[in-house]
Amino acid sequence: MSKPSAMTEQTDDVFYFLSAHRSLKAAGIHSRLNTPVKDRRFQTAVSQAFAHARAAGIDQPVLMGAIPFDMHQPSELFIPSCHGFFDRAERLEAASRRSAAAGRAVSARSTPDEPGFKSAVSQAIARFRHGDIRKAVLSRVYEVEFAEPLAADQIFDALCRQNPHGYQFQLPLAAGGHLVGVSPELLLRKHGASVHTFPLAGSAKRQADAHADQAAGDALLQSAKDHYEHSLVIEDIRSVLAPHCVELSIPDAPSLLGTRAMWHLGTPIEGRLADPAMTALKLACLLHPTPAICGFPTAAARELIGQIEPFQRGVFSGMVGWCDEEGNGEWAVTIRCATVAENRARLFAGAGIVAASTPESEWAETQAKLGTMLSAFGLTGMEALA
Repeated sequence: MSKPSAMTEQTDDVFYFLSAHRSLKAAGIHSRLNTPVKDRRFQTAVSQAFAHARAAGIDQPVLMGAIPFDMHQPSELFIPSCHGFFDRAERLEAASRRSAAAGRAVSARSTPDEPGFKSAVSQAIARFRHGDIRKAVLSRVYEVEFAEPLAADQIFDALCRQNPHGYQFQLPLAAGGHLVGVSPELLLRKHGASVHTFPLAGSAKRQADAHADQAAGDALLQSAKDHYEHSLVIEDIRSVLAPHCVELSIPDAPSLLGTRAMWHLGTPIEGRLADPAMTALKLACLLHPTPAICGFPTAAARELIGQIEPFQRGVFSGMVGWCDEEGNGEWAVTIRCATVAENRARLFAGAGIVAASTPESEWAETQAKLGTMLSAFGLTGMEALA
């Protein structure tokens, strides 16, 4: 296997996907795969990409990158020229030794703005009363312009320092720039016949005061609205995985997961595949998009999102990760993330809307979720510029 030691550390040509399970460092782009997942030629294109990489002398190639929210759009996948797996602690420790680079923001804009987002939430709730949609995830993009060009590796270092848990990633985009982020949510991990997923739905902002923070977590655990939102996600995932598994273990109730900025309701799900040859990529694409980032029922929620959201999500709320030729791999949901190009950054946050939602609380939730990436850019409090 290609060794990470052969890669130069300080370069835009080094890419990462880090997790507690297995971390991947890669360098160079041997080939890109932009075929949409919904194109019938996608799986053939994946097989051909692996074959061409082996023919070029790449030992045990991996496919890594991102798949957009809308799987009819081009994929952002590539086979790196060299790669290696390593202990994440090494990269986190390296990030802790580097100095922070604070950028100076000159402008910021939210799309939609606060009135527009709250109006969208109200529209969604009204639609719930006159149709079969029970949940829709609405989102917004926060665009920030800086006085100087941004360095994706420095943003990635800041994310690793501030958020040592979850799934950290730094990947190149075909049009230029990078996707950087730290997702708390595992879409799918597969090794052999074993599969794992850890969906999150239902959130509350962390508090600086320890007692208030514990109260916020406890309130989330007891929230009927958030449990209902979470249950929609779990039942959808059960319906997708059950036909492919001979064993499927799903806890009766969610547990509390804490990140630096948020509390989440999460349910760890484990299964054993009936066909171990089914790949992580195929299974992840069956799950994506889950109701955690789209809604329920999926098709109707996706249509509603297309009608209400005033932008195309692209890679935001898609899936990011890697897989090998044997079908093993790990994919996270592309949240708590940003795209970085030259002196501009686009940050993303969403909130799950159900009938019991209020426009004010959902706007506040997106503000809290933006906090992770704003902190990585050194921009706590930037919402005042929107």
